[in-house]
Amino acid sequence: MFEHVGEEHLAEYFSRVWQLLRTGGTFLNSGIAATVTDHRQGPSFIDRYVFPDGELVPLSTSLGEAERSGFEVRDVESLREHYALTLHHWVRRLEAHAEEVRRIADETTYRIWRLYMAASAHRFALNRLNLYQMLLAKPSHGQCSAPLTRADWYRD
Repeated sequence: MFEHVGEEHLAEYFSRVWQLLRTGGTFLNSGIAATVTDHRQGPSFIDRYVFPDGELVPLSTSLGEAERSGFEVRDVESLREHYALTLHHWVRRLEAHAEEVRRIADETTYRIWRLYMAASAHRFALNRLNLYQMLLAKPSHGQCSAPLTRADWYRD
C-alpha cells in the first residue's frame, strides 16, 4: 500500500510502523513502485481519474527510508509478472460484465477503469511498473527472529 503514502511521507510512515511493531517482529510491506528510470513527475490520467492520492516512488527510495527508520531488510520479492496477469484477468472480467458495470456506475467510469487496468497491465509487462513485497524486521540487539530463508517460512 505504500503507493498511497507518497515520497514526502515515507519517513513518517516507516517511523510509525517501527514504533508500533514489537521488537523482534517482522513487517511485510506490499506496494506498487515506479522504476528509477521511469519515475513520473507531475499529474497524469491516473492522478486525475483513478488514484488522486497515489504516488509511485522507486523501490530504492522506500527501502532507504525503511532502513533509516531502523528496519533491517530481510527480503524483497517482485510480483511484477503476477500483477500483469492479474490485471489482464480483471480487464477480461470487467469486459465480460460491461453491461452490469454500466448499470452500477456509468459509461465514463467503466471506460476509465478499463483503460487504467489495461494500461497498467501493459506497463507491468514492460517493467515500467513493479509490485514489491518487502519483508522488514525490527531486530533486537542485532538478532532477528525471522527464519533464515524463504523456504523456512513455508515449512510446517
